[in-house]
Amino acid sequence: MSHPNLHILIDAAQLILEEIARHPDLKALDYQPDLTIGDALTALSYLKCELETNQKPSVSLKSSP
Repeated sequence: MSHPNLHILIDAAQLILEEIARHPDLKALDYQPDLTIGDALTALSYLKCELETNQKPSVSLKSSP
């Protein structure tokens, strides 16, 4: 079974969290968790940066003879 692209999953998760944060039902709650939706979005941003950093091809510097 193949897995969806991780970049796509992260983007989807960010979109869903942003929609939840804007939802009027959430805004109507007196909900103050220790970890917020903003914290989750930050964690996903860090994950995306880490993924991009690890997928960049390494640059090989050869010295000319």
